[in-house]
Amino acid sequence: MDKSIFRFTFRHTKAQQVYILLVTACSLPFYYVSLEIPKLIVNHALGADDPTLQGDEFPRPLTIFGFELFALEQIWLLLTLCILFLALVFVNGGFKLYINIYKGRLGERMLRRLRYMLYARILRFPLPHFRKVSQGELIPMITAEVEPLGGFIGDAFALPALQGGLLLTAIFFIFAQDPLMGAAAIALYPIQGYIIPRLQRRVNALAKARVRAVRRLSDRIGESVAGVREIHAHDASRYALSDFSQRLSEIFDIRYQIYNKKFFIKFLNNFLAQLTPFFFFTIGGVLVIEGDLTLGSLVAILAAYKDLSPPWKELLAFYQIKEDSRIKYEQVVAQFEPQGMLDEEKQTAAPGLDRLDGDLVAANLSLQDDDQVSIVSGVSFTLPLNEHVAVVGSAGSGKEELMLMLARLVAPTGGRLSVGAADFADLPESVTGRRIGFVAQNGFVFQASLRNNLFYGLRRRPAGAAGDAAARADWEAESERAGNSTDDVFADWVDYRAAGASGPEDAIGPALRALDVADMAEDVYRLGLRGSLDPAARPDAARRVLEVRHALAERLEEPRYRALVETFDPERYNTNATLAENLIFGTPTDETLEMDRLAENAHVLAVLDEADLIDALVSRGYRLAATMIELFADLPPDHELFQRFSFIDADDLPDYQALVARVDKERLDALDEADRTKLLSLPFRLIPARHRLGLLDEEVQTKVLAARKRFMETLPAALAGAVGFFDPGTYNAAATVQDNVLFGKVAYGQAQAAEKIGRLVSDVIDDRGLRPTVMEVGLDYQAGIAGARLSSAQRQKLTIARAVMKAPDVLIVSEATAALEAASQNRILDNILKAFEGRGVIWSLHRANLAARFDRVLVMKNGRVVEQGRYDEIDAEGTVLRELTANE
Repeated sequence: MDKSIFRFTFRHTKAQQVYILLVTACSLPFYYVSLEIPKLIVNHALGADDPTLQGDEFPRPLTIFGFELFALEQIWLLLTLCILFLALVFVNGGFKLYINIYKGRLGERMLRRLRYMLYARILRFPLPHFRKVSQGELIPMITAEVEPLGGFIGDAFALPALQGGLLLTAIFFIFAQDPLMGAAAIALYPIQGYIIPRLQRRVNALAKARVRAVRRLSDRIGESVAGVREIHAHDASRYALSDFSQRLSEIFDIRYQIYNKKFFIKFLNNFLAQLTPFFFFTIGGVLVIEGDLTLGSLVAILAAYKDLSPPWKELLAFYQIKEDSRIKYEQVVAQFEPQGMLDEEKQTAAPGLDRLDGDLVAANLSLQDDDQVSIVSGVSFTLPLNEHVAVVGSAGSGKEELMLMLARLVAPTGGRLSVGAADFADLPESVTGRRIGFVAQNGFVFQASLRNNLFYGLRRRPAGAAGDAAARADWEAESERAGNSTDDVFADWVDYRAAGASGPEDAIGPALRALDVADMAEDVYRLGLRGSLDPAARPDAARRVLEVRHALAERLEEPRYRALVETFDPERYNTNATLAENLIFGTPTDETLEMDRLAENAHVLAVLDEADLIDALVSRGYRLAATMIELFADLPPDHELFQRFSFIDADDLPDYQALVARVDKERLDALDEADRTKLLSLPFRLIPARHRLGLLDEEVQTKVLAARKRFMETLPAALAGAVGFFDPGTYNAAATVQDNVLFGKVAYGQAQAAEKIGRLVSDVIDDRGLRPTVMEVGLDYQAGIAGARLSSAQRQKLTIARAVMKAPDVLIVSEATAALEAASQNRILDNILKAFEGRGVIWSLHRANLAARFDRVLVMKNGRVVEQGRYDEIDAEGTVLRELTANE
């Protein structure tokens, strides 16, 4: 990247800068004429150049720069000059508007280019560099720190040209009226030009210190977020706050010094600026009195000086902004040029190899850390790419760093790594990233669906473009001007052929096979049961779910299952469901029909009133609140009974306690609206079979069934589609796949009912061949930020499946199963070795005894390969391998 912000700006916007300079130059003659007009108005139209002039001396010719245009009467001459002045104001304003918009767009385009370049460089940083720089530093640099540079880049050449041009034009005009007045106008500029840069240099030094301090603050915030669990676990909150306070104090002191100096500069500028009018009024007034200067000329000079001050202030402000922007740019650039950064061509070049052939050869391979300490030293071996190789060693043996070098994620500091005739150092990412699979011990999961994470390794080149062609062309043109990628992110990027599929239609097969290999199929299946599908988009899948529903209903008629599930029946009250579910008889899709807000919904209140239920439910709400207070008032909020059975949150319990205390249970009809709503909301949570409080008797249940019918029949148009109703013959798009299959509620009080029904549902789904469909729904499950919605085991399995999915020529696994339970470890190991039969696998094992399943074993110690060969050949008394296995 260019070291100078001006060089960076000019290199990418040379043509645009020349154009804007030409436009600026064209605007200056119009500005000069606008300065001349007030003089003509005073001297010629008003006759100030000759006090004895009478109206009968008109018509008088309109004279501009010595050219007589036409003669006009005094009034018409005045009006003409005024209209001309107004026209020139409009023209000058139009020039400024055009220039400002043009340079603003130019600045934003360059800001976009700069951010793109910085982000592209992050993607080329060597991995060890991320141990020295954190997210807390990089993110503000690309976002907040470079934000002001966009405005400056747009102004870099245009603003000094425009404001400098206006300044010089006004000075030239003043000199043209009277040289002495011109000298007075510029007399103080040398003083300002000498003092202000020296003061600004002090501000610049403080600005650099401020930037560094803010970066350290960002880094500490990021560290606190990442380590917040440790802060709480060790009672370190007070220390963390103290440390943060100290850092804020440091920034405060720096900024306070900056303010002092900046405002002193501003004070000095304002004071010196006011001295010039003093010179004008004194010197100009004497010249007018003595007849050496006309009043019109003095008025014009004062008007010109009025226009002289803003450009000068703009130039001074520009100088300060320039220095600040220069510092920010130079510091940002310095942070984005680490040693060992990947060459840009290797990141973007097209693949030169379709596959990796031959042997993987390491010749005297070495790696040193930042302190020049050897981590891997003089490693040499030859590995056929169709073999399965285990790498074993104790912690600190260098095996993990070797894996990173083999995956071309870390560049060796010495030696050579090659495959066939190709040197690893010369291969572009399009080869290593496609033909080599790598799984680390703590793989990263992106904030996206499981499907997008699984197919991430196949997102290589966009196939076509999406959206409107004309809009797409405009977007591409603007992206190209900004030096950004013109690839369409909304296109289909997945290389289906690499996964063994012909297109998106049959890609689910390879995806499910990859999940099987990673021992994640059952996890995705369970997530699919909790997910939902759109019957309009996938009618065939919805139809098959209904078939499973009917098949399950038949199985539920068997004596051993009959009491375990209470299915939904439009004519019956489901005692294992809440009152809310029984009333709306469906799954709400609108927040106004959520359980906590039903007591406020006008339509719900109307049907309850029609069914004569409101008073009954308010009365039961009062009894329920009193019961809850009696049972749970003295229990801590985290008590098990509180969590399982209370209808009232611990935070709300005091409010209900106060409500019950002040309300007369015999006069509940006198409650105000707020208290009535609170009590009415409680019974909606009641499940008769679970809570067994006797509050929802048969009379209430019968009325609820009547209210259910009216709720459906009179549902307002505004709530159309707000409920996915339970219908035995219809797929409920608002409910989960599992709820659609079950179409009922698991009965409370039946031993192991949930486990038995879960197994039955799985059996029926498998019998009907619906498991792949359910798993496909599971693939749409959102993983959350960094996979936060998945367990650590699920995240690790997903990264393994992602590497398997792209079918690499060689799979490099770096202790990727160490955190999984033993049975899962063995299944994944066997699955991968079977799936990669005839292809290379290089696996850094956390347990040396697992190496017996591999064709070849490399044993590392102190950064060197001390033993290599077949497991049975090197597993002998006194070997390092035997020592490792003995210690497990």
